[in-house]
Amino acid sequence: MRKRIIEPVQIEQIQIEPNQTEANLKQNASIDQEWLNIEELVEVEITSEDTAHPIESALLPTLSPGWRAAGPGIQTIRLRFNNPQDLKRIRLNFVEKKSDRTHEYILRWSPDDGQSYREIVRQQWTFGSKKVSNQTEDYQVELAAVTVLELNITPDISGGDAVATLAQLRLA
Repeated sequence: MRKRIIEPVQIEQIQIEPNQTEANLKQNASIDQEWLNIEELVEVEITSEDTAHPIESALLPTLSPGWRAAGPGIQTIRLRFNNPQDLKRIRLNFVEKKSDRTHEYILRWSPDDGQSYREIVRQQWTFGSKKVSNQTEDYQVELAAVTVLELNITPDISGGDAVATLAQLRLA
């Protein structure tokens, strides 16, 4: 898998085309599809990674326990497709067992190599050691000719020192 570390992106600087949220987004897709082989299809750009929890651990089905950032703060995981790709399904899984926090993620895509982005979903989720420690989102989408898929994670919206994690990202 090709990957490289990138500079953190200020979310406010990214231009999102108005009214471009995907209208046909369906949560909890029940389609049994074969996942794409991300290793062969993309170059991965990330703002950081803990060496014990590399991004491959979240993207490849044979590895675990998932990706973890090297430190606190907003993190970006960007998948740059070698060739434009049609996407029908996106599955995200976040696991947090250590800290109580509310995280936010923004999932967006680009048809033009990152010149513009269209937001797919923006969501907040509260993890708690005595509450929920696992968040799985499964979206059915109709995205044509995707050149970039980007996930921005704010690990703690209150500004704490939580570290972003991603247990799994699958695409079909």
